[in-house]
Amino acid sequence: MRRTSLIWILHFLNLTKGLDNRKIPGYGRNSSAGRLCPAGCATCSTLNGCLSCKPRLFFNLELDGMRQRGTCLSSCPRGYYGMRSPHISTCTRCKEDCASCFSENFCTHCHPGHFLFWGKCEKRCPNGLTPNAALRECTECSAGCELCVRGVCVRCRADLYFHHGRCQLTCPGGFEPDLQLMQCVPKVSFSPSSSS
Repeated sequence: MRRTSLIWILHFLNLTKGLDNRKIPGYGRNSSAGRLCPAGCATCSTLNGCLSCKPRLFFNLELDGMRQRGTCLSSCPRGYYGMRSPHISTCTRCKEDCASCFSENFCTHCHPGHFLFWGKCEKRCPNGLTPNAALRECTECSAGCELCVRGVCVRCRADLYFHHGRCQLTCPGGFEPDLQLMQCVPKVSFSPSSSS
């Protein structure tokens, strides 16, 4: 909120001062003074950087030591999203738990310890989903799975048998059910011993 207020104050000062660009060094819209403005700026000042941007560019405040300087960007940096308006398009910071976002209410990537679920960063995934630490998002377990770790099933529901990371109602050919472990294990074939 404070950032948006500062943007509007700078923009308002720029519009209300009625400054003649040719008389003030470091402040320019065109002619030789315009060469002093960083790329993309429509107007600027030596102390504050860009005060307004050329069309279709986003105004962004960056820390420069103890002060903030305005810059004009074609896209907002990571951790910010672009807000367009007829007067000034700005970069606005994502919510605290979002590493990157599409809008104020839609995260696209989360910070460590949070998991993406329907555009929000959650500390825990809802039932039926498992947190994927590598992707930092909630992923689905396979059908019948009771516990997933990093998107891989490690324990099935009580009525299903575990076999190669999947939960099955019956064991496939060459395997038999182990009722104690609820897993499919290779069939052991006994060959008749020959006596001499």
